[in-house]
Amino acid sequence: MSLARTSVASRGEWLLAGLLAVVLAGTLLANGGYGARFEFLTALGTVVVLVVFAALRFFDRASARAPHPAGWLALPFTAYAAIHVAWLTPTPWLGQRDLSLWIQMAVVFWVVLNGLPSRSPRRLVFLTLVVVALVGVVAGCYQVFVNPGWRLAGAARAGEQTGRATGTFALANSFAGLLLLLLPAVAARVFRPATATSRVWWMWVGLVLLVGLVLTLSRGGWLALAIALAISPLLAARLSWRRRALTALAIVAVLLVASWMVGRWVPAARERVAQLVSDGGERTRPFMWAGAWRLWLDAPIAGNGAGSYNLLFERHRTEGFRDEPLWAHNEYLNLLADYGLIGALLAGGAVLMVLAGCRRAVEASGFRVWPAAGIGLGLLAFALQMAFEFHLKIPGLALTAAALAGLGVARVWPLLESESSPSARRWPWLFVGCLALAAWFLGERPRAAAEARRVPARAALDGLASRPTGDPDYARVLPKARDDLAAATRLHPGNAGVWADLSYALALTAFVSPERTVDLGREAESAADAAIRLCPLAGEFWARRGEARDLQGLWAEAGGDFARAVELSPMDPVMWYRYGAHLARRPASREAAEAALRFCLRLDPWFSESLRLLERLQRPSRP
Repeated sequence: MSLARTSVASRGEWLLAGLLAVVLAGTLLANGGYGARFEFLTALGTVVVLVVFAALRFFDRASARAPHPAGWLALPFTAYAAIHVAWLTPTPWLGQRDLSLWIQMAVVFWVVLNGLPSRSPRRLVFLTLVVVALVGVVAGCYQVFVNPGWRLAGAARAGEQTGRATGTFALANSFAGLLLLLLPAVAARVFRPATATSRVWWMWVGLVLLVGLVLTLSRGGWLALAIALAISPLLAARLSWRRRALTALAIVAVLLVASWMVGRWVPAARERVAQLVSDGGERTRPFMWAGAWRLWLDAPIAGNGAGSYNLLFERHRTEGFRDEPLWAHNEYLNLLADYGLIGALLAGGAVLMVLAGCRRAVEASGFRVWPAAGIGLGLLAFALQMAFEFHLKIPGLALTAAALAGLGVARVWPLLESESSPSARRWPWLFVGCLALAAWFLGERPRAAAEARRVPARAALDGLASRPTGDPDYARVLPKARDDLAAATRLHPGNAGVWADLSYALALTAFVSPERTVDLGREAESAADAAIRLCPLAGEFWARRGEARDLQGLWAEAGGDFARAVELSPMDPVMWYRYGAHLARRPASREAAEAALRFCLRLDPWFSESLRLLERLQRPSRP
């Protein structure tokens, strides 16, 4: 049996590879694709790639290639995620983002498998990723040794990111994820049969990427790579068990020596490890993992809903944990919490079926697959690090993992001529292209456009919260933020977060226009009502309506809203402060207000607004 692989790539294949390379490079260089405006462009680029692929298939009359069987395996989970967004999740506007990323991963995997049958275009995609990683290492060195606050795109992250190489990402751990994907594949090119010049080049590239990984100070990244390297000999089926064990021991010895050298020459790395030991492990992630586990136990079969983790986490927030997690910092627990056992089986089953198909193909062909083995090892290290991170929520990492998976599968499991289909119909590809464009314009485009307006507007509102009400920034910032949020509600009326933030902006406007307080309160209540109708499980939305009703003097009605808010978010100090501030409006409820504020301070002893309000309430009144 011969392989269905062309010796010379067609112009269409080169066009497709070039487009895919541009999308991957642009996404990785633009903050890893994280952020509403970057996600918008990445989704558009992925749609363009799919449309071009469909057009090439439609107009290629000589094409006899049937779709690769591995390409279909991502569809069951993607369809299940779509069902979640349409009918099951309480947070469809957040689940829609999840679904968009799952679809984009499936598209990239499919296009690499089915649209790039020749090696040279696939090599272009791989080399593009390597070049982007090298650019990231250069940027990381500049961040560590010259300007810690510099970023190629996106805002700088303060705190623990200072002094760490984040490359082209906002987080150092995310940059480490990209390096983990590529390092083993680069190392495999050093050991494969090749010219001395080629080996020296790839050895230099590997050392540069390794330096970048060290400078990220990502303990999870280091540990994931070490485990993947240590167990790699055990996965070599063609070696005897004795040789596997000896090779594994040798790798462990090399890793120990390398760890000692890094600890001796890189003080920051030594401090990171010492901090891990002194803390007795991770300090914050266990709280997020525990919340995800409890959420899964709430709905073990079908899950709580796509994208619902961050909102429903408030049910199980542990006392003393005050961060907003966004995601569980463990992709597997996050998957269980959102999609349940069904989702985990669909996703895990697809991966296992791809691995089984690759193994059968290798055993049948006897190919030497050094580069593909390196890609597989990188994906294994990446998968291990996902036990500590949320890599699949970063578009650049998700699409890179999908592209590399497609490259690896295409190398070890090539399509045979006997599996081709000369009578394959071309009309379905025209339908696929049209469907992709329509889905983007009707779904992802309004969602991403609304988020692009909401995120900076909400950041501006939060910036005002720490300023006194008479600050001139209120009059300068509020009108634009309010207009942007109103426009976002028109772009994506199903986004409950946009409605809640609009209610927030309208309530703050009352400080600038006190003569319109009651009218603004009614408008804010209407916006909060819309948010609650879309998602009644968010404590913040009820608190927004309570604040809007307080502006109208509807104290009793507002009290019910605040009570519901603390019921949904029982360990959130912000909710208890808002409840206490509401109760403090009436002298008769002063004791209840003090109790709510004390509980707020029990959850967060340094909550300054609560401290000031409690002190004012406890101050003796003048006769």
